[in-house]
Amino acid sequence: MYAIVEIAGQQYKVAKDQKVFVHRLEGKEGSKVSFDKVLLLDDGKVTIGAPVIENAEVTAKILGHLKGDKVIVFKKKRRKGYKVKNGHRQFLTEIQIDGISTKAPKKAAEKKETEAKKEAPVKKEAPAKKETAAKKAAPAKKAETKAAAKKPAAKKPAAKKAAPAKKENPEK
Repeated sequence: MYAIVEIAGQQYKVAKDQKVFVHRLEGKEGSKVSFDKVLLLDDGKVTIGAPVIENAEVTAKILGHLKGDKVIVFKKKRRKGYKVKNGHRQFLTEIQIDGISTKAPKKAAEKKETEAKKEAPVKKEAPAKKETAAKKAAPAKKAETKAAAKKPAAKKPAAKKAAPAKKENPEK
């Protein structure tokens, strides 16, 4: 049995008793954490979430907080004399997956919700008043008359440029 779960913004394929390094999580060493964003679950038959699977959960235990390997970031532009060297170590948390479970949906809660919907009276909308319809139509007519009053100017043909006059050379 395995699951694809979203932990700290990244997706991981996890199985029971597997150790995984994830981005730093809140919590002390030895504490339990649970993840409810299960995207895919395979327990003999594959279940795909849209986007997540309802009532599915992955539980894990925090084993420790640590830093990852050093990553060096070196930037250079040739023939420009530009060199920059930076680096960092990512903060990580090591977790061990305790179990993958699917909870049965609570039927009692669903029944209460449907009963509450049935009991609530349905309010009908009041019919629209004739005055409001007349007021809405009046501004539309004004807009039409304003649009008719502002006609675009007629396009004039472009004037042809006169050819430059030739200078006559006086004869000597």
